[in-house]
Amino acid sequence: MIKWAGWIITLFGAAHTLGALTVEKAARHAGTWFSGGLWGEDLADMSPAGSAYWLSLASFGIPLALVGLTVLWLDRRGIIPPAFIAWTLGGWTVVIAVVLPLTPWPLLGLACALLSIGARRAGSADPASASGPPRA
Repeated sequence: MIKWAGWIITLFGAAHTLGALTVEKAARHAGTWFSGGLWGEDLADMSPAGSAYWLSLASFGIPLALVGLTVLWLDRRGIIPPAFIAWTLGGWTVVIAVVLPLTPWPLLGLACALLSIGARRAGSADPASASGPPRA
């Protein structure tokens, strides 16, 4: 379950970023981004280039993919991901669902449930994890 959660989270973040850059054509504004065109921009009155930047490179997509890759990395090493990852991502997913209900947020909800259940099951199956780290 943890592995599936990690893959869903990773793919969701990567798909968001790549989709914004390609399908939404945000990448066409790269010249403006890298020439300093956004330096003095007012966030309350965003230009198309600024909006495209916040939708793609500055969005949650890249950090979300890193969270997913971290979950996969932990799982490969037999380390149970901490519950706060599932709970924090789950709370954030609820906000996404309320603000933008017609987005693929159910995938993140599924990943959070899988991660939470998988971590709980792995924790109860591993008696060493219940007692905490070894003491010196």
